[in-house]
Amino acid sequence: MDVLAQLFIGLFALLTIILLALAAQRLLGVRFGAVRTLVAALAAFLLAQPVLGPLFTALNLPADGQLPDAGALGVLLLATMAMVLIPMVLLVLAEALVPPGSVPGPLELLRSVRGRVSRARRYSQITRIAIKHGLGPYLRGRGERLEDRPGKVRLARSLRQALDEGGVTFVKLGQVLSTRRDLLPAEFVEELGRLQDQVVPAPWAQIEPVLVAELGAPVDEVFAAFDRTPLAAASIGQVHAARLPGGEDVVVKVRRPGIGRVVAKDLDIVRRLAATLESRTRWGRSLGLRDLAEGFAAAIREELDFRVEAANMAAVTAPQPPGGAESGTESVTEGGPRVRYPAPMTALCTEQVLVMRRLSGRPVTDAAPEDGPRLARDLLDCLLRQILVDGVFHADPHPGNLMLLDDGALGLLDFGSVGRLDAAVRSALQRFLLAMDRQDPLGVTDALLEVVPRPEDIDEAALERALGQFMARHLGPGMDSVQMFTDLFRIVTAYGLSVPPEVAAVFRALATLEGTLVRLSPGFDLIGEARAFAGRHIAERSEPAAVREALTQELAALLPMLRRLPRRVERIASAAEHGRLAFNVRLLADERDRRYVTGLLHQVLLTVLGATSGVMAVMLLGNDGGPQLMPGATLYHLIGYNLLGISAILTLRVLAPIFRRRPESEE
Repeated sequence: MDVLAQLFIGLFALLTIILLALAAQRLLGVRFGAVRTLVAALAAFLLAQPVLGPLFTALNLPADGQLPDAGALGVLLLATMAMVLIPMVLLVLAEALVPPGSVPGPLELLRSVRGRVSRARRYSQITRIAIKHGLGPYLRGRGERLEDRPGKVRLARSLRQALDEGGVTFVKLGQVLSTRRDLLPAEFVEELGRLQDQVVPAPWAQIEPVLVAELGAPVDEVFAAFDRTPLAAASIGQVHAARLPGGEDVVVKVRRPGIGRVVAKDLDIVRRLAATLESRTRWGRSLGLRDLAEGFAAAIREELDFRVEAANMAAVTAPQPPGGAESGTESVTEGGPRVRYPAPMTALCTEQVLVMRRLSGRPVTDAAPEDGPRLARDLLDCLLRQILVDGVFHADPHPGNLMLLDDGALGLLDFGSVGRLDAAVRSALQRFLLAMDRQDPLGVTDALLEVVPRPEDIDEAALERALGQFMARHLGPGMDSVQMFTDLFRIVTAYGLSVPPEVAAVFRALATLEGTLVRLSPGFDLIGEARAFAGRHIAERSEPAAVREALTQELAALLPMLRRLPRRVERIASAAEHGRLAFNVRLLADERDRRYVTGLLHQVLLTVLGATSGVMAVMLLGNDGGPQLMPGATLYHLIGYNLLGISAILTLRVLAPIFRRRPESEE
């Protein structure tokens, strides 16, 4: 019998705890975690005796427990509200002091500890590398500010050696920085440009399982021939020559086994290191290291997934007009040779394997000096056409992604990073470039404000003057294109213009392209050639066929509206003639707006009811009148205590959503 009694008591306690949890969550109107809610209900159950005991003592309940019906009902309601109030108060306090997600769970804590230990080992390794090469003071923000060229060269060499020793992610970071002439001094750009992504190739025993797993068949069944010795090896993958059963020569790019975990760990360190340097150093804040690190991390993650590269390659290839040796694989530029792209073999491309047609050639840096201007002009024409006409462009045109093909053409490789622009942005960029060519400050200002979001309080007249001065300073022969990009970014920043990510990708690609063009042809006139492209583009758009096509498209869009216009004008005129013309304005037509206003009204109503209940409770508790229900309390007192409980419940109902929304707004 004792066992049954204990079992009954246990079931009753469990049921009470569950009911308390459900009631507290329901009354607060906010969904809490199950563990947090049950813990609060359990605490309420354990605190029930210590809380209700003094309450009943204050009410001077009779020793025999006999109360009038009204008194018994009032005491029961008061006890029930007190029981429910305890978990509600605990949940609201927990929400205010320990918001969800601020304290990790056991599994998250274990993973966090393991991650911290792993990062600590990598941090230690990176720190040793930095100190070994004399970069320790600069990581702490206390490095010597060097003004002389020899000192900058020594520091740049130390940085290159440290990045090279740091591994794949840091080598890629150095390569990206080597193209940012708008951010780094020339000594650093030149030194970081020497970073080579060539590493010892992985043995065939490690590469073959990756190929078999990704392709779903042995290598000899998929390819008619496969060269086990790689053509080249980089830190992320290596490239092998192969031949398909149909006789077509291809290259097979295979991702190194285990490289994903290494890169993920290093990217986490790069982001943390960038955040630390931006918060502690002036040069880190001036460069915007946090944003640079985020953009770099996104680019590297895309580069790890070869399916992204295959899709990018197909997207860049698709808009090109046919007319070369292989339709869709080359772009013919006026006055120069072709720029060709390797077409992917989509059926054989996976996350870790990329198969594409083979382009035969050598590094573009081996080109003869006399070929440099021609190659630079063709590359600029190709990229500007991708940006302004096609809307899909190669976002990382550094020298390592270019080849000089055997027939003198340019080969554009590595489509891991591709930008995309919609028609509206392309049109605005075209107008921006054409207005720059005419040196029209008003046209440049209007086009720029179509490219970037327009702030409400922008001084357009001042912006127009700044852009006019910018063009007068830079759109002349022999001007420095690097300084031009820097000054343009300064104007954009000074006037509070936020550049959309897709437009920022255009500027990054052009800045990278500028460094590549300088290496191909020192002294290359980027501004003059861009203006020449704008002139050719205007000529193309002025050709009869292009004008006819544009007019056809505009008329096709305009005709349906013109066909409906007479009927609509007639209806409006008839309604005005008979006095039936009216205007309807729908307020809060959006469901989200209605939801927000309704929620706000509910919060206000609950606040008023809670305050009113509290005031009435105080008034009733201060009134000694009314029927005497027990030695220490009248009916007014009992009603006042219950109203006080109701006021507390309504107040907590208002506070709970406020504390729940606060972490989201802070983010």
